Amino acid sequence: MSLLAVRDLHVSYGGIRALKGVSLDVEPGEIVTIIGANGAGKSTLLNAVSGFLKPSGGYAEFKGQRIGRVPSKVVKAGVCHVPEGRLVFSNLTVQDNLALGAYLRRDRKKISADYERVYALFPRLKERMRQQAGTLSGGEQQMLAMGRALMTDGELILMDEPSLGLAPLLVKTVFDIIGEFRGLGKTILLVEQNAFKALAIADRAYVLEQGKVVREGKASEVAQDPAIRAAYLGSKSTVAG
Repeated sequence: MSLLAVRDLHVSYGGIRALKGVSLDVEPGEIVTIIGANGAGKSTLLNAVSGFLKPSGGYAEFKGQRIGRVPSKVVKAGVCHVPEGRLVFSNLTVQDNLALGAYLRRDRKKISADYERVYALFPRLKERMRQQAGTLSGGEQQMLAMGRALMTDGELILMDEPSLGLAPLLVKTVFDIIGEFRGLGKTILLVEQNAFKALAIADRAYVLEQGKVVREGKASEVAQDPAIRAAYLGSKSTVAG
């Protein structure tokens, strides 16, 4: 059984059909990436899975149970969403933002251990734990959003454009951390405009065009598809991994 199963998902905004029957699977321990042009429906898909948008048809299942209607219940089930644009609480401190990630948890000892794990993974956050999140750099805010996701203790993390707007060095850092997340036992569903980086780190990939899946397979094979290289990888002709 897949950890996440999306079946024939449809989402509309007014008269616009953003998703047109999308189906995909994510297995435990995988990094699965979704690539596609702006407006293809990538963020819409994540928002529907996490309950921020209500599908007009189809469904998502996590560990065999239907999810996607109430965001808090989705988080409680074990699915966490790192949204596009980070969306940290700018007037709260770094520590308070992390605490909100653990809001639905009651396992105090493990919460304390997870704070230490987050600060070990993101030393800059520890240095700024009493600082307001709105005063952090873009890269630091992305680290905070990812750390907050870890504090939910969810098995599946939905990541929406984690490298958006970051300098190249920070992009590398973010992708290194995504790899470390897998080492912590997390499963990742990754939406990312940087197709080269996404395909390099992922196990499998789905390509969305105009709300439909048009290609799927091993990330290394998708990366070698001439049409995919031409559309999304530019001059990058090969992808490692």
